[in-house]
Amino acid sequence: MTDALIKEILTSTKSIALIGASKNPDRPSHKVMKFLIAQGYDLYPVNPGLEGSDLLGRKVFASLADIPAPIDMVEIFRKSDSIEPIVDEAIQIGAKTIWMQLGVINDIAAGKAEKAGLKVVMNHCPAIEIPRLGLQINVSIM
Repeated sequence: MTDALIKEILTSTKSIALIGASKNPDRPSHKVMKFLIAQGYDLYPVNPGLEGSDLLGRKVFASLADIPAPIDMVEIFRKSDSIEPIVDEAIQIGAKTIWMQLGVINDIAAGKAEKAGLKVVMNHCPAIEIPRLGLQINVSIM
């Protein structure tokens, strides 16, 4: 995974579905979601247990198929062995990128996504990559 590819993904992505969104502010998924919203991405939290609730001003969806907008990137906070069904759904909705968080690696799911034409990032965090690559924008949060 090259810096150039990561940079291209992060600069071309407009909408992100975050799988495994949490309402607990101490959870990494919550912190990354807050960061990505502050960076200006259209963010759609996905968590069947929180469906219909509000999380950081965003409606929570039960699945990718429930999101009423095109999704560029599917950001995954799940265990490595649960990635394949998420990739299948991401392919079905026409997502462009699968992004697996730090510690999340699934070569079979990655291969399936790449075969379907999706870009794949594994074991990286956009909240680390954005500042590292000089892509962070200064956003005043009211």
